[in-house]
Formats: sequence, structure tokens, C-alpha cells
Amino acid sequence: MSDQNQPLIFEESKKERVAFSLPEIDVPEKTLNSLIDDEYIRKNDPEFPEVSELQLVRHYMALSKRNFGVDNGFYPLGSCTMKYNPKVNEVIARLDGFTKVHPYQDESTVQGALELLYRLQVNLEAITGMDAMTLQPAAGAHGEWTGLMIIRAFHEANHDTKRTKVIIPDTAHGTNPASASVAGFEAVTVKSDVNGLVDLEDLERVADDHTAALMLTNPNTLGLFETHIQDIARIVHAAGGKVYYDGANMNAIMGVTRPGDMGYDVVHLNLHKTFTGPHGGGGPGSGPVGVKKELAPFLPKPLIIKKEDGTYGFDYDRPDSIGRVKAFYGNFGINVRAYAYIRTMGAEGLSQVSKDAVLNANYLLKRLSGNFDTPFKQFCKHEFVLSGSRQKKLGVRTLDMAKRLLDFGYYPPTIYFPLIVDEAMMIEPTETESKETLDAFADRLIEISYEAEENPEIVQEAPHQTVISRLDETRAARHPILRYQKPEAK
Repeated sequence: MSDQNQPLIFEESKKERVAFSLPEIDVPEKTLNSLIDDEYIRKNDPEFPEVSELQLVRHYMALSKRNFGVDNGFYPLGSCTMKYNPKVNEVIARLDGFTKVHPYQDESTVQGALELLYRLQVNLEAITGMDAMTLQPAAGAHGEWTGLMIIRAFHEANHDTKRTKVIIPDTAHGTNPASASVAGFEAVTVKSDVNGLVDLEDLERVADDHTAALMLTNPNTLGLFETHIQDIARIVHAAGGKVYYDGANMNAIMGVTRPGDMGYDVVHLNLHKTFTGPHGGGGPGSGPVGVKKELAPFLPKPLIIKKEDGTYGFDYDRPDSIGRVKAFYGNFGINVRAYAYIRTMGAEGLSQVSKDAVLNANYLLKRLSGNFDTPFKQFCKHEFVLSGSRQKKLGVRTLDMAKRLLDFGYYPPTIYFPLIVDEAMMIEPTETESKETLDAFADRLIEISYEAEENPEIVQEAPHQTVISRLDETRAARHPILRYQKPEAK
């Protein structure tokens, strides 16, 4: 029996089979009842499946083989940088000196951990061209919100309370307008021009004395470098606003250029993307925020500092701070992994990462451009966007092609984003994939493009090889089944 068809342990349950025996509870019932309210004490045994240890192990092993991940296959999810996480980082993050410290320990007993965090701050400041950095934010969107709250605090400190708008390109990540809204701003859209870049004339129109900031990643979400970035910064700064760098696409430029040199005032990074923290599966992430000098007083407190005596500690004496934004000091294990990655790669290595990511993306774009529409003709950076509009005319949607990729064992790229591209398919190969892997993926997509012409039904009805075939997506969205349901008896 294949792993795909192996029954779930719920369906193999037999009375009195046991995988693990817990010791008898040694707390007297009277004591237990005094500690826990009666309404929280279970009266009947839970309906767990009764299986052997071997069945249990095989169940979870089978489930793991159904998963897609960067360790078992190519994962070309655009704008997310799902790249390989070096295992040396995992080894380092699991060292006792890092895993067995506690946030409530005295500073003097965790000097090694504090020194690592301080050094990571300094490294990230150098990589981004920022003057100060906080490691507190838990992930990218949290970093966005933190950065915007810093900008808001800056304007309020200058009694400039009319700045209520944040300008966001029409190609932006969905988290950008959401973060702006949560931070108390109104999101204002700036259009893209025919080349997929910020339309400078439209930016001139929307940037005014109500502008608090512009949020912009570079390269942008189409994988294109904003060549007029200094003009963009000049326009926003002339209006009195700040320029915010969404670090989701930092994998294309680190070691080559820096947001701080482009005119950005604030930047957040995704350590779980660019700096190889494990990405996906519900976390954890890490979204450090860096700022230029005039915004540094508003960073969350505490900041990690190096004291005059050479020791490390926390600085709470920050009267203009926006306050703490994360319990304790961020996701420490992800910070350890990022520091290990930076020190392993070095400056030249990080630069090579970006160059290889750009090379891989342009190679894959060239291979696919004959079979799919390419809405933008210039070279891309680390990712690119194709259009399935040619296949759509044949009755095959981008969604169908993404489902068909599952039959070939590939996790599909991002689809229908950015919204300004019809039938969009966003692909990011990252720097870690070999030419053989890229060619094999390109061959499958090209094969699917031919299927769309010659046998569209096989694509329209895909996937055919997965545990669950094509869903009624409308019904699945409106009436999701979120837990196991026992099959009805036949």
C-alpha cells in the first residue's frame, strides 16, 4: 500500500491497543478538585484512536511524506523566498548555551546570548545601511506595523498630526495596506507604469502634506528593480513623508546595494526568508526593524547595548520609545540561525547569494518565456511573473496549471498575484537550486503548456495523483472541514 493511500490511524483503531502508557496520577482526587474547577474536569475518556506505537509512527511518517517543503522538493513560491535552510544553523541554534537560557535570568548570566544579539544588530545595520536596529518584532507583518508606529511617533513628536496617509503601490504585498490600517493610517494606492515600476507622475499626484510614508519593496513584487528609487525617495521626502522598505525581497540585493543608500528611512527584514530561518508551518518568524538616526529614539524598548565596561545589557531608558512590541526579546532561536548564516557566508558570500538568485530567476524566465506570456520584458531580479492569459484562451486557467504541477511532485508557484497581471504566476527559484532542478521544473511547466493546447481536460481536472483530487473550492471556502470526520459506515 502506498503512503498516499495508507489509512489514517483513526480508521485502524482497535479496542485496548496502546501506543504509550502514562503513569497513574499521583495527585489525590480531593486535591485535584480543589485546584481545577469541576467544569474543566473531563468526565469521559477522549475519543482518541487506540493503536500500537508502530501504527502511530507509520501514521505520522506517512503524513510527513504528503507534505511539500524545501527539504524534499523545489518550492518556487514567489515573493516568499522559501529557500533551503542550512542544517549547520540548526545545530548551532540547538546548542545548550542557547536553548537552556531563560528570559528572566540576570543579564550577567546570559552575556553570550546578549552578545550574539548585539552582533546580529550590528551586522543587520551594515547590510541594510541603517543606523539602529531592533530585533523584537516576531515576523514580517509585525515588523511592518512596528516600522509604521515608529514613523507615526516621529510625526507626532513633531506635532505633525495631519499625516494620516500611507502610499502603497498597486503591486504591494497584502500585508502592507493591512499594516497601515492597523497602525491607524489610510492606505493610498500609487499606480504602476507600463514597465511595472512606480509611476512617478502618479506618485507626485498622491504625495502631499498628509503623507506619513511610502511603503515599497525593491525589487518590487513583480521582481523588478525600481530604477528611479532615489527620485521616489526625493518626492516623498519633499512632501514630508518617510520611505519604508518592505524587506521581503532583500534576497535579491543583499551585499550588492542597501536600502539606506537608496533613500529609505525605515526597513524591516524577514530573517525567516532572507536569512534562512525555517519558513512556514505556523512560525516562528523574525522581523527586525532598522531606522535612520532621527527615528532611532522611537525604536521599541529595550534595546540591546554594549556598555562602557564591555558587557552587554538592555537599555530601558528610552522616553520616546513606542514601547515593547514583543514579549521578552523576539524569537531568539531564529536570531541565532540568522547570525550563524551571516557569519558562515561572510560579506562576499551574501553578495554571491543575491547574484545567484538573480541568475537563477533570469535563466528560468528565459526558458519559460516562449510558452507563457511575459508582461514585462526587462531583466528580473530574484523572481518574475508570467501570465497564463495565452492558456486561458484555451480554457485552461493558471489555477489549473498550478494543480497540474502537483501531479509532477512540485509545489506550485504563487498564482493570481500581483493582481495587476492577468492570470499571474509568480516564480522565485532562489539561489540554492541547481540548474538540473530548474530545467526539470521548466520542462514540466512547458509540458503542461502543451497539454493545455492538445489535451486541456487533463489540466482542467488536475490533480490526479494526490490524496485529495480537485475540490469544490467555493464550498471548501464557505464550509471548511477543519478536523477529522469518521467515514460513514457503508
